[in-house]
Amino acid sequence: MNHNKFNIIGGNSKVLRNVNRGVILNIIRVMQPISRIQIAKMTGLNKSTVSSIVSDLLVEDLIYEKVNEDLNVGRNPINLSIKLRKHIVGAINIDSSITRFAIADIDGSFIGSGQINTEAFKNEEFIKICIDEIKKLCLVHNIENLEGLGISIAGIVNPKNLVVDYAPNLGWEDFKIGEIVVYPKHGVGKILTIGNDAKASALAESWFGSHNVNLSNFVFLTIGPGIGAGIFVDNKILNGEFQASGEFGHITVFEGGELCTCGNHGCWEAYASDRATVKRYIAKVRGDLKQPIDIMVQDIIDLAKSGDETAIEVLKRTGYYLGLGISAIIKSIDPHAIIVGGRIIQVWDLIIPEIYHTLEKNAFFGNKKKIQILPTSLKVRPRLLGAAVLAIKEIFDDYKIMA
Repeated sequence: MNHNKFNIIGGNSKVLRNVNRGVILNIIRVMQPISRIQIAKMTGLNKSTVSSIVSDLLVEDLIYEKVNEDLNVGRNPINLSIKLRKHIVGAINIDSSITRFAIADIDGSFIGSGQINTEAFKNEEFIKICIDEIKKLCLVHNIENLEGLGISIAGIVNPKNLVVDYAPNLGWEDFKIGEIVVYPKHGVGKILTIGNDAKASALAESWFGSHNVNLSNFVFLTIGPGIGAGIFVDNKILNGEFQASGEFGHITVFEGGELCTCGNHGCWEAYASDRATVKRYIAKVRGDLKQPIDIMVQDIIDLAKSGDETAIEVLKRTGYYLGLGISAIIKSIDPHAIIVGGRIIQVWDLIIPEIYHTLEKNAFFGNKKKIQILPTSLKVRPRLLGAAVLAIKEIFDDYKIMA
């Protein structure tokens, strides 16, 4: 678990009180069970301020208290923990072929999930179908109300305006997805958040990952039909002026190379994505087959696990191409760690030596200290959990001025 630094702001105004409210709630989330006295020591806030804010959180049903029974002490401390099954959120992850959805508790655990085929060409109708699927899940699991909904999408997304600016793999441009969800009233809570899937995955790893490494400065790479990146700098996600940070999939690795879905040639995505891996495998085996090949990257992974030499060779080549792009990320971002998500991590032992071998030639400039390249520690799909975290984060970082 990455224990982020908690920045406390002193003062007595309503604004500062609500900032500190969010900080205290996050401390309880990360450090639970924890007492009021421990929170006061960690934050430097006086005990009365901590007690007052904790009282509000108890009333809001966000936390609960329990006596820590210890026969060796005179007065047993009262510990605080996050309350579950009270603030449930919906999550939708949309990619080019499959759209996945879930309802999740505020500790990141999934209560229920499902999937449907993506019908991107029916964009407005399809979003309404996704909302209906979330509502069906709520009925199945007896969830009366959702606190909110998070949606993660592969593409450039403006989270403030709730607009998909550009998603080439979906064929969406300037798609005002927020208007479709909100009007008519979506009925899935007061929170609506939309974000890039790689950035959402980075948030999920930061909040709920189990790697014992410093994640104050790291990059999360999501490898799928395309390639995206979520960048954390000083414990904050990097968005960029036009929300386009992390689009490393479209850096040029080979001038005049393979045609990419974005319309340019030689993009990293055209060589290291799942789609590129499948294309390479088909090119390898086509001469040995007399009929068209219907195969997916999961099939190639399964073949490699069973010892198929062609599949192994193709996946190792993907590792080499991943190393090329990762070397560019290291040169530009200089992160403490790079975490990789996607089906490709099922054959991590095959690809990681190829990645490091490529990095030794291209990234480190003689520096023997290696940046850690790790598979995601998340046990559920990072892009779907990331969609949930987009909404969960709003609950924990709610700095709205309260009466």
